[in-house]
Amino acid sequence: MNLFTEYPETELRYLPRAAVIECCAEVDLLEVVEDALVRHGTGQTILPEEAYLGWRTASGAAARALAMPGGLRDGDRLVLGLKTINSSLGNPALGLARSQGLLMMFDPDVAWPRTVMESAYLSAMRTAAVTAVTARLLGRPGMSRAAVLGCGTLAKAHLALLPVSEVCLYDLDRARAEALAEAVRDELDVTVADDAESCVRDRDLVITVTTVTEGYLPYEWLSPGALVAHVSLDDVLPGVVRDAALVVVDDWDLVRQDRRRLLGRLYRAGRLLGPDGGACPGVTPDPRARPVDTTLARVLTGAHPGRADPGDVILSNPFGMSILDIALGQAVEAVAARRGAGIRLPM
Repeated sequence: MNLFTEYPETELRYLPRAAVIECCAEVDLLEVVEDALVRHGTGQTILPEEAYLGWRTASGAAARALAMPGGLRDGDRLVLGLKTINSSLGNPALGLARSQGLLMMFDPDVAWPRTVMESAYLSAMRTAAVTAVTARLLGRPGMSRAAVLGCGTLAKAHLALLPVSEVCLYDLDRARAEALAEAVRDELDVTVADDAESCVRDRDLVITVTTVTEGYLPYEWLSPGALVAHVSLDDVLPGVVRDAALVVVDDWDLVRQDRRRLLGRLYRAGRLLGPDGGACPGVTPDPRARPVDTTLARVLTGAHPGRADPGDVILSNPFGMSILDIALGQAVEAVAARRGAGIRLPM
């Protein structure tokens, strides 16, 4: 006797990468991301701590898995999901993308997974959309010249959405930078730098999308008025955090809880304070410690004025919020349902 056949069979919609890309073409990524940021800033989201699992592969490469749940309120309904994104620094040598993962969307009433979609593409476009929104909010007037450090998947996503006309690229692997430059040459005025410093100098917008775990970018490289989109979280040196006119995060709690990335380390060392001026519990703050100034949501909603002067250097440190992936997942799921896209799998 089978004791597990008393329930009706249900289906799950699976969207592989090709289907996700097709559905995303019908979604205004920036609009969805802005709306989710505003909802976060007005208390209409659920953002638990993420889970982190790190290990070494058989070849010795650093690898990790992230599990990021979250939810948003959409009127009287909940939009719920979980993103998993895994990566290995050894993958490029194997001819594989560094990161891959899945986004699960949940039925809020019965709690079961309803849709599963490839999440690496969605995650990259979400990240680039946050940078584009940040550039619009905090970039100096007339911003047109960008530097992109790191020329992998995230760089490609950013070049598709950047609000600039001229881009300088740098990667430790020059061939990778040259290949990316060639791919976008018809759309952008693009050059390839010989080193990170020459890439960054005299640029309005500096975007770090690398895999480094130790900083290398000093404040002195930055031109007056530069906006640094610190996407990869460990590129700038502490002096950039100390001397920037404005330090902006997407969510302070995520930064505060983190122990691995620069801002979390500075907080635990007493060299960075929270937006309320609070120090890490049990830590005596450095007399020169500065606070995080605000969040993207507060700038979007007008609760913070944002840039005060065209010459101000601004550091944006977006830790990455699952609710943005889930908001995009909801939009993609709606397009997929309308088009009948994806593969129906029995549960």
